[in-house]
Amino acid sequence: MRRWATLLALAAPLAGAVDDAGAQAPRQGPPHEWVFGVWTGGIFPVGEVDATACFGGPTVIFTRDLVMRVAAFDVAYHQRTIETAATVPDGGLEFRFVPAAPLQRALGGRLPPDIGFGCGGTPDLLRVQRRGPDEIAFPDCADFPSPLKRCVAR
Repeated sequence: MRRWATLLALAAPLAGAVDDAGAQAPRQGPPHEWVFGVWTGGIFPVGEVDATACFGGPTVIFTRDLVMRVAAFDVAYHQRTIETAATVPDGGLEFRFVPAAPLQRALGGRLPPDIGFGCGGTPDLLRVQRRGPDEIAFPDCADFPSPLKRCVAR
């Protein structure tokens, strides 16, 4: 009998924790969670693309803390660290990036010409407009005049 009492005393808090976990609201993710993943297009109009080709050469990659974009004249992607991500009234997003540091070169430091997205005259801002479940656009961004499509495995 003593064992049953000990077992019940130990199990009671666990049973309450299970009930509380079921009653909690769903976990809230970051506001830009829906855009996480690999995207293609943007620079040129994109049609239907093969999943292998899409994942093999994405144009933009969104993660929790970073946005990476293809560079026009470099093999490496330009990586921007997200300072803030917020939703805007039209259902899109606005990203503010940590200010980019100039590259230190022999003739002085300067920012690469395509470090940003060509939006609004500042490389530290990006607005994303949702056009569908797997399609986005960067309005008023000279570097990305066409919509982007999400790469999906089929």
